[in-house]
Amino acid sequence: MILFPAIDLKDGACVRLEQGDMTRATVFHRDPAAQAQAFEALGFEYLHVVDLDGAFAGKPVNVAAVERIIEATKIPLQLGGGIRNIATIESWLDKGITRVIIGTAAVRDPALVTKAASLYSARVAVALDARDGMVAVAGWAETSELSAFDIAKRFEDVGVAALIHTDISRDGLLAGLNLDAAIALAEAITGMLTASIADVAALLQPCAKKLAGAIAGRALYDGRLDPTEALRLIRKARAAT
Repeated sequence: MILFPAIDLKDGACVRLEQGDMTRATVFHRDPAAQAQAFEALGFEYLHVVDLDGAFAGKPVNVAAVERIIEATKIPLQLGGGIRNIATIESWLDKGITRVIIGTAAVRDPALVTKAASLYSARVAVALDARDGMVAVAGWAETSELSAFDIAKRFEDVGVAALIHTDISRDGLLAGLNLDAAIALAEAITGMLTASIADVAALLQPCAKKLAGAIAGRALYDGRLDPTEALRLIRKARAAT
């Protein structure tokens, strides 16, 4: 399993939202590149970055901040937010992003995901950001008529590198992972699922073996998730397999 520390960008700063509400943002670092370097120094192997302003605007907004993160770190980085066409995907991959995350376009333009996965094998992920089981789009401001399961099944065989599930109702509230929902979704698809979490130990249980990764956000920033201990548990679990 890989543990991804989350860097969510709003107005160039590193923030955490509550339930995806842009009016309920807490700033944790004014220099996202410095925050990324700190995560890398702790031993994290991969970064999860979201351009929140881009998700609402439908196009990249925090480009300069993302570029500084790329320049400041050596570990891989996956990026979501405002990625709605091939040109944007190509631009980010050319800049050094390891993997792009497609959210809104996975609902509104599924052909884009299929084409991107074909062109850029192992470099495209799909976000399953769900509110009461239904996928939300446009920065989580709108709820679609498709469930996380619908989207997961739509793309499980087209070659996407990962499916990333977030329970919006719990996001940023330190409410913990909706483990049952994440496991049920993981068991229903042939691919591997990454989930947003605050409890690494829970994800290392045998019942959660199909969860390939975990994204840590507010719990990590608030100090309620000890990164050293979390990474130790993950290394221990890997050594045992």
